[in-house]
Amino acid sequence: MSRPADQPMDFETLRRAMQENYEQPEGPARNARAEQLLGEAEKLDIPLAVIEALGHQLKVYNYSSEKDKMFVPFARLLRMWDERPEDFDAYETHSLHWVFKWVSSGMLGQPHIPLASIEKWLGEMEHRYRLAGHSERAVRSTEFCVAREIGDLPRAERAYAAWLAADRDRMADCHACELHDQGGWRAERGADAEALALWRPVLEGEYTCAHEPHAVLASSLLPLLRLGRPDEARAHHLRGLRLVRPMESMRGAYADHVEFCALSGNEARALELLAERPAYFTDSGEPRSRMDFLAVVALLADRLTSLGLGGRTMPGPAGRAWTAAELAAHARVEALSLAGRFDERNGTTHVSDRIRRRMDQQPLAERLPLGVRATSAVTPAVRPAPTPAPTATADAAPELSALLAEARRLSESLHPESVAAWAAVAAAAEDEELAPRDRAEMADHEAMGAGPGGVELFARAAELYEEAGDPGEALAARARGAYVLALSGRSDAALAAVEEPYERVLALFADGGTGLRQAASVLVGRARILLQRVHEAAGTNGAGDEAAALAAAETAARELRALTGPDAGGDVLVAARAAEAQAMLGELAAHAGDVERAAELLTEASEAFVAAGLPWFAVEYEARLTGLARQLGDAGAAERAARAALEHGAPFMEAAGHAQLHLQLAEILGAGGRFGPAADHALEASHWADEAGEDATLGAWARHQLGGFLLRQGRWAEAAEVLEPALLELSARTHGDGAIVQTRWWLGDCLTELGEHREAAEHWLRAADIARQWPEQHDHAMLAHLAAEALGHAGLPAEADQAYARAGDLWRGLGNVHGLIRSLRARAWLAVRGRDSEGPEGAGLDAARELMGRAVGVGEAAVREGEDEDSGLALGDDEARGRLVAELAHTHRQFGDLVARSVPGDATDDMIRALFEEALAHLTLAVSGFLSLGEDALHDLTGAQLAAGWLEADLEHAGWAGARARAVLDAYADAGAGSGADEIVVARVAEAERLLRAVEGL
Repeated sequence: MSRPADQPMDFETLRRAMQENYEQPEGPARNARAEQLLGEAEKLDIPLAVIEALGHQLKVYNYSSEKDKMFVPFARLLRMWDERPEDFDAYETHSLHWVFKWVSSGMLGQPHIPLASIEKWLGEMEHRYRLAGHSERAVRSTEFCVAREIGDLPRAERAYAAWLAADRDRMADCHACELHDQGGWRAERGADAEALALWRPVLEGEYTCAHEPHAVLASSLLPLLRLGRPDEARAHHLRGLRLVRPMESMRGAYADHVEFCALSGNEARALELLAERPAYFTDSGEPRSRMDFLAVVALLADRLTSLGLGGRTMPGPAGRAWTAAELAAHARVEALSLAGRFDERNGTTHVSDRIRRRMDQQPLAERLPLGVRATSAVTPAVRPAPTPAPTATADAAPELSALLAEARRLSESLHPESVAAWAAVAAAAEDEELAPRDRAEMADHEAMGAGPGGVELFARAAELYEEAGDPGEALAARARGAYVLALSGRSDAALAAVEEPYERVLALFADGGTGLRQAASVLVGRARILLQRVHEAAGTNGAGDEAAALAAAETAARELRALTGPDAGGDVLVAARAAEAQAMLGELAAHAGDVERAAELLTEASEAFVAAGLPWFAVEYEARLTGLARQLGDAGAAERAARAALEHGAPFMEAAGHAQLHLQLAEILGAGGRFGPAADHALEASHWADEAGEDATLGAWARHQLGGFLLRQGRWAEAAEVLEPALLELSARTHGDGAIVQTRWWLGDCLTELGEHREAAEHWLRAADIARQWPEQHDHAMLAHLAAEALGHAGLPAEADQAYARAGDLWRGLGNVHGLIRSLRARAWLAVRGRDSEGPEGAGLDAARELMGRAVGVGEAAVREGEDEDSGLALGDDEARGRLVAELAHTHRQFGDLVARSVPGDATDDMIRALFEEALAHLTLAVSGFLSLGEDALHDLTGAQLAAGWLEADLEHAGWAGARARAVLDAYADAGAGSGADEIVVARVAEAERLLRAVEGL
């Protein structure tokens, strides 16, 4: 029954209410509840109740945005201590002295509290700690904070040394918090490497507390960037932000994450973080963290303004819209105003100097991909380039001459930048009269860069080559124009257009009227057109004559290869045509289904391009080779090809090409279990996909993959931080519903590891609802089962039981005995744990027995079926039978444990004996099952033996209990339970020895 509103709480109810309130999220609601509970405590006329309620109120104030409120309850507590210390129990006495540190250091964040008062409280703390017999470690730590705050460096160093020299006792801050402050001091003094060394035990999880490693992760971000360790900085940002995001009191750490984004080229991400916490702009309970937050806001807003984005709207204090330029000015004024108040209190300029340095920092990285796409990119405003001063006429000729020479050099080497070089010639030439050959090459390269619009330009280039007396190059230009027609879908017209140049150039070449490179250029154009027709025929679903197209293209490629064979000499262009012929034959082999031959030919072609000094031409074929090698299952060749493509194409590839290659390489490495390098390439893929404008397609898939690779490394928080926004980007239409299910599955795994069981269950259930529609139901069953486990951990037994029942039905339909048995066992445990409340199968031990009995029945039937030679189980499969026997044995073991642990508190001796005997019967069956499995089940066997032995001892069967203990010792006699033995062996032997000692007196 609920308590009437006008009836006061009793003390125990009050204590439970305070504990429940402390477990709520930080913030005003929790603080207000603490104030209500203090009122309830005052109604009880129990001094300790008031003391505990005041302590609770002080704690929630300290961990909130209303830290300025904690001084009042502390003053009242101290007065109560001075008047009647006997009202305080041991815990509250310890707590009172403990929070002295919070109050003394907390005053530093309140500029209205005079420095003299802070020094007085520091002296009071020292006096009271001495009286209580505490070490001076906490006092010197607090003195260090005071000296550091006001900029008294000599005193800070003295206090720091005294702090480290003093003994640790119960009043010292936890190791994690101490190391945070010590590392922060070293970083502030410019010793970043020393700071990170001090923080290492916290970062690695050796020391933790309610607010660590949260704060250390935030503090480490800029030191890592300054030391050139961006990968660690990224990881700390993803992991740390997830920790501080729900904690209202950690505004300073949150500001560190915004600052990191602003200084690493992630301004858009920083804007998103500001938008998440609008109250941070104005919460005034702790002026110091507000000052630091506003300094970071000014830094970010100034950064945007410097990029030409001063007019961009950005999050700011509520009540009006803010542009970056406006907010930069406002935040700077507010931060410096607060800093001035601190300096006035401290009598120094230390705080203002620090805040100015923070606001005026320069970026530490131009662009550090985070693996998380910001919803809107921050792109610097385009500013018109200054108009160059007119060049004197006298200087025009030499300048144009130099440009011509460079353009010709690049075009002779077939360099990708040759098109831009000839465009520079065209821009510089203006009204200059150029030779026909120069104008021909200029028109030719303009056509190359014009895409589908290049046909007429190639025709113009051909005319100019004729005018320049080079008929072979004119025919080559016409062939290039014909290929443009094919690329625009007009392959018939293209083939007709190339026939005359093809016939004429062969005749010219035979008569010595043109060179090999011109003939090869025409032949390559024709071969390209015929290859394009193969692609078109393959895409018509049999409507085209693919075989004829394939044969024609192969003939053309072989003709080109014969023409440009080993006698090409040192001509780069001819070598390129020879390599391309080889590549075409590789492409045609792939079309014909000869993947091995295709890979061989493409490898030879790529190597030929590189040998000729033309690595940029190899990229396309290396990328193709990557896919073929994966198809052949040759992961090594696929990796080599992808890496080569990235290396050779890096300066010239478009962003989408980078993204695709990095993603392919990530998938190759991930398939080989190399998840760290795979994550690196998935991260690069996500960055390049965003740069290419494919953030919602290729970028979302890359982030999905990145999250999976991080998860496989056990980097749960980072993976979750990547996968949660990736889930919003993925769509069933673009990426398939399998990707969405997999992302939710991974998120469930991450959140379970992070202790967020309810959220994990939600993802698994939503994934299960999608998988419900799939023909194969194994994933549906597995997801329902996982969701049930998470719901149980989240304290939702009724919902967990429903999910287990759903999973059990699915396992039964799939014929999966193991899944069905495990779901029944789990439901039995839920039933017995909820025996005092109504449940779906009834409450208590009877319901649990019924479910465990069903699990045993399923297991026994499966074992019998497995022993039947006519069963569907391939019973030459001893391993499958062994798994069934083991499952049944585990079920008996759990049945016995469940019964033994379910003795009610008011049970009679006879009831206890009956339950223990029932449990022992199941444990005996478990022992028998594990014994039949031999060495592979040794640990399971000994565990069941010991559990049975303790029950035998409770039932006063000393001989039988001793026999079980000795059986365990004999089983491990050859295992060696010394220092190098398996931990389980050591534990089992020690327990067996304890059991033997326990039964000696029976």
